[in-house]
Amino acid sequence: MKLRSFEVQPNLPSELSPLKELASNLWYSWNYPAIELFRQVDPDAWDKVKHGPQEMVHIVDQERFNILHNDDSFMAYMNSVHKSFKEYFSEDTWFAESFSAMQNKIKKTNKTIAYFSMEYGVDVSVPIYSGGLGILAGDHLKAASDLGVPLVAVGLLYQRGYFKQYLSSDGWQKESYPYNEFYHMPINPVENPDKSPLIIQVDMKSKIIYAQVWRCDIGRVPLFLLDTNIKANSPEDREITAQLYGGDNDMRIRQEILIGIGGIKALTQIGYHPIVCHMNEGHSAFLTLERIRYYMSELKLTKKEAMLLVKSTNIFTTHTPVPAGNDRFNPADVFAYLENLLKEISINQKEFFDLGRENPSDETELFCMTVLALRMAFYANGVSKLHGEVSRKMWLNVWPGLPVEEIPIQHITNGIHTRTWISHDLGALYDLYLGPKWGRDQFNVEDIWARVNRIPDIELWGTHERRRERLVSYARKKLNQQIKRRGAPLPEIQKTMEVLNPKVITIGFAKRFATYKRANLIFRDLERLKKILLNPEQPVQLIFAGKAHPHDNPGKKFIQAIVDFARDEDLRNNIVFIEDYDMSVARYLVQGCDIWLNNPRRPLEASGTSGMKAAANGVINLSVMDGWWCEAYSTQNGWAIGSGEEYVDAETQDEIESNQLYDLLEKEIVPMFYHRGNDGLPREWISKMKECIKTIAPVFSTGRMVADYSKKFYMPALTNSYKLLENVATLKNLSSWKEKIVTNWDNLEVQQIESNTTSIIRVGEEINITTTIQLGKLDSKDILVQLYYCRINADGDAISPIETVDMECIQGNKYAGKIICKHSGNYGYTVRLIPKNVELDFPFESGLLTWSK
Repeated sequence: MKLRSFEVQPNLPSELSPLKELASNLWYSWNYPAIELFRQVDPDAWDKVKHGPQEMVHIVDQERFNILHNDDSFMAYMNSVHKSFKEYFSEDTWFAESFSAMQNKIKKTNKTIAYFSMEYGVDVSVPIYSGGLGILAGDHLKAASDLGVPLVAVGLLYQRGYFKQYLSSDGWQKESYPYNEFYHMPINPVENPDKSPLIIQVDMKSKIIYAQVWRCDIGRVPLFLLDTNIKANSPEDREITAQLYGGDNDMRIRQEILIGIGGIKALTQIGYHPIVCHMNEGHSAFLTLERIRYYMSELKLTKKEAMLLVKSTNIFTTHTPVPAGNDRFNPADVFAYLENLLKEISINQKEFFDLGRENPSDETELFCMTVLALRMAFYANGVSKLHGEVSRKMWLNVWPGLPVEEIPIQHITNGIHTRTWISHDLGALYDLYLGPKWGRDQFNVEDIWARVNRIPDIELWGTHERRRERLVSYARKKLNQQIKRRGAPLPEIQKTMEVLNPKVITIGFAKRFATYKRANLIFRDLERLKKILLNPEQPVQLIFAGKAHPHDNPGKKFIQAIVDFARDEDLRNNIVFIEDYDMSVARYLVQGCDIWLNNPRRPLEASGTSGMKAAANGVINLSVMDGWWCEAYSTQNGWAIGSGEEYVDAETQDEIESNQLYDLLEKEIVPMFYHRGNDGLPREWISKMKECIKTIAPVFSTGRMVADYSKKFYMPALTNSYKLLENVATLKNLSSWKEKIVTNWDNLEVQQIESNTTSIIRVGEEINITTTIQLGKLDSKDILVQLYYCRINADGDAISPIETVDMECIQGNKYAGKIICKHSGNYGYTVRLIPKNVELDFPFESGLLTWSK
């Protein structure tokens, strides 16, 4: 039987139209008055749809809307929230104030910064995320909206999203993939002028794939999502956007072609001109090819000119600190999908393979999306200071001969969107004692966040105790549902309402269950842990949540082991595992725990953001010195496991660090929590909470993070774009210069180095050095001649930090420079040559570098 479809929409009285407008923009998700407004519409329906207003509006009875229409109290509240919503869009923004000239240029031209990510964790009502990468992307968009950054975003709209987690009776993780009902999500189809759906076409293996474009508004920022599950595609091709991180390598290639190439096509077809592109991980790196094609076609640039323009306006953020975590494909498989496009832009097979290989001469090397992104972006970064260092070491082969310290991968440490993750009652305290700007002004640390000390201890502690009570109540409810679903007997179901204690110190551990995160470390010495948890005077309780990748059996075994521990008759009231970790579960945990536990194997945690969310709520971190915690930790704002050591033997590391963890709990953390004054308040603990908030919340925010991206990357890339697009002659001259450099570079040579140095130099003295360069067909203005010097060890190897001095051309091909000896020690120096052009602020773009022999 074939049914004809039609859509029935709620018939809201015109006076209630603001509800529909508010429900269609995810601004509501970080503004508690808007959330409370939707809860008032129908509290039961609000909980039933898991706080998705678009779906709730569809299921609420029409009679309920008629009642609300005649409720003057509700109408007044709705109009107040709607007014705040409108004011948000009309207020001055940080970007407009900081970069007014650029803002005016962008407004006139509809040009934009485009942000690409495979997943976005904006709100639980849009389930197209798996974990930290997606949550970070969602918070990035919210902060970009708050700051007024001219940014649009691109992703994929998954029919089944990421999996829902449930546990079998033996504690083994199982996965289900419920369908997303797009019409109940805060998204809308993008339409052509004739009101038909906007459909883009992408060539894959000489076959056209069609994708419908949807729009999701996150404040000021539009997120465009591509969907191949439409009738124009074959059943096989409809599966491209079926599931986040699903399928085999072939499916992954197709998804990454769709988001990269299809994403650029979609923005262009909608009417945007993405003149700067930010790749959040390497998944979208194929966008570089479509950008080259566009500029060759539209501006009639040569391949080399288009490549230079694209490179100078691309930004790449890597989140992965291990080589195995980066997408690698059989080069021939990728080439087969892209052959037509590559032919159109005159890139042959070898040139293409070289773009994705660390060592282009190694024909056995796989094609790596991270390498493609690094080769095609002037601006690259890791997501913490430590991760920047790790990334420079990981990818040094992309820049052969360049010292690791100078590998052009910077760092911008991640942050969180503070208003999204703060509990509403703590937010009310911040409003009262910090002032209304705390959630938007992320930069005035002295004047705003220092005011945390003004919050009376009794009020901060009372708020936190209420949140712990909410967490315990929520955990009991979730555990009760879990046990019922597994078919447990009634006595076991009844016991779920007795687990945990709202007055007991609560430790939270919630994250992806990758084995390097060591969720089981705290269970290494079970007898010692039992003494800690079951101390009758100072008991402790643990709450866990998190998903293992569907194919990660070791991670699933970690979950199963924790569930087994929680079934121990002695421990069942002190340990809970909450199924199906998502943004909703995360909020309860980061707001209601007392301690946030994080114990990965250093340096495998690129950044980590869950601990930032906890800290902004006054939940104190207990963490290994890895990722962001290396930058945030002080003895006053949390606890550190170890001092940043790295171990060769994992067993030794686990033994040492588990003992350190137990020691901290036994000797410092638990006694401090239970130490109360005559007024019943744990004053020392509260002081640590305040220090945690003051030192972490203002710094580790996406407000600061997106401002950093704007200043370090977006503005330079935008400047490059306008400079080269408005004066194509400059671009052509740069491209010609680069070709001349590449052609003649091998003829360069450092012929002679002379200096006035002796074997002993005293601090404060200078070494004058001259060198003669064989320039060949190049001119002195084409190269940068540098003195390179540093401390050296007994083997003559360089020791950081490295210093360089630009040498001056004093006559023809003769250069001079000097080293001022500021510190004592054993030093060495040499001379090197780098391409130089005043129009190109990226000296290592060509990969050319010559050292003196």
